[in-house]
Amino acid sequence: MGSTGVNEKPHAVCVPYPAQGHINPMMKLAKVLHYRGFHVTFVLTEYNHKRLLKSRGPNSLDGLPDFRFKTIPDGLPPSDADSTQDIPSLCESTTKTCLQPFCTLLSKLNDKSSDSNIPPVTCIISDGCMSFTAKAAAEFAIPEVLFWTTSACGFLCYTQYTHLVERGLTPVKDLSHLTNEYLDTTLDWVPGMNNIRLRDFPSFIRTTDSKDIMLNFLINESAVSISKASAIILNTFDALEQEVLDALSAMHPRLYSIGPLHLMVNHISDERLKSIGSNLWKEEHECIEWLNSQQTNSVVYVNFGSITVMTPNQLTEFAWGLANSQKPFLWIIRPDIVTGENAILPAEFLHETKERGMLASWCPQEQVLTHAAIGGFLTHSGWNSTIESVTVGVPVICWPFFAEQQTNCRYSCVEWGIGMEIDSDVKREEVEKLVRELMEGRKGKEMKEKAMEWKRKAEVASGPGGSSQLHLDKLVNEVLLSK
Repeated sequence: MGSTGVNEKPHAVCVPYPAQGHINPMMKLAKVLHYRGFHVTFVLTEYNHKRLLKSRGPNSLDGLPDFRFKTIPDGLPPSDADSTQDIPSLCESTTKTCLQPFCTLLSKLNDKSSDSNIPPVTCIISDGCMSFTAKAAAEFAIPEVLFWTTSACGFLCYTQYTHLVERGLTPVKDLSHLTNEYLDTTLDWVPGMNNIRLRDFPSFIRTTDSKDIMLNFLINESAVSISKASAIILNTFDALEQEVLDALSAMHPRLYSIGPLHLMVNHISDERLKSIGSNLWKEEHECIEWLNSQQTNSVVYVNFGSITVMTPNQLTEFAWGLANSQKPFLWIIRPDIVTGENAILPAEFLHETKERGMLASWCPQEQVLTHAAIGGFLTHSGWNSTIESVTVGVPVICWPFFAEQQTNCRYSCVEWGIGMEIDSDVKREEVEKLVRELMEGRKGKEMKEKAMEWKRKAEVASGPGGSSQLHLDKLVNEVLLSK
């Protein structure tokens, strides 16, 4: 498509949900489409636009002539904080306030008098949690594709929320019902899932409130996806989640698994495009230099993502568990990881581990996970972290926090054989035991072997002629370029 005239070029408007774990995969998808010949407009909220400029520098969002950044307000009060916004407030606000600013932006993009170098918008690719864009797509008579940045198993669980409500399984009558007995209830009616338990469902079902913002938000967003989207994209690959993908395809025939997207991006040869970054916190590259000094497969990488928060006691238990394991570790601790206060580690812990531990507030995770020194990953089981570890053959210890992290944890530990779960009520003895098993035990070696099998399958899927490349071809030709 390189010789296509400007006004004949397809134009994709990409709208991520305004949180780090959603922006990153949408950016990768946008790069893949740009490489396929699309003009791209990447839409950030004003809040995250400011954070990106702060983390990556004043010229970091200049983009390219045919890869541009635009902003819309998120509807929340102005803030100069450098942290993830409150998720329920963000969900409520974007649903109620973003449609009109987004329609105004589309009108401006289509206005030939303002910039003749921008081709008319031909499709919208929106986060599955930003489905207000479906109304805009209908108004402008263009196809809208919803990109769910979850795992396929996580998305399938969200599509079952309505059935859980109908069967009286959520909301619960009171919090005392959230016992192990209740959470261990096995459901035999969920398509594509074997022996799935209530505890494996995304965490928003654990509420007593029928008006719970997140429960109802996900019910609505998944229903809109299935009923109104021209197509649904998932950042996974067929071999990893085949049964679940088959079940989802029965609900929506135009479902495209085109991941792992970070491997798809690796096939792009345009270095300027690849250099456009999306990390909202400043990356500390010193951790790569530190990893260079460590032995192969010797380091435990610890990162709980961009949203997880914990108590000071949980932070301390993780710290002493890592210290007592005697293993080298790289630990990413966001400044806002402790609920309501600064993350402060015990001085004795810092003194004891200074020779074998590295602490950082944020890092280039893909680069870290591919480093030869990394032997295992203690993770919150967010989907980006999970699929990135799958594709580099790194086994995991899972400490899921919320949303579909519980589902990803279940699949990592039971279905894919690459993980072990740590109890939510974290204790240093368990952390020490699992870290030792991960790095030197029999179970750890078995998990490593399974992870290496998935790594090979991911490379095949994302490579030339692989299932994800074929699905991408179909998505472009059947949906994005359809007239």
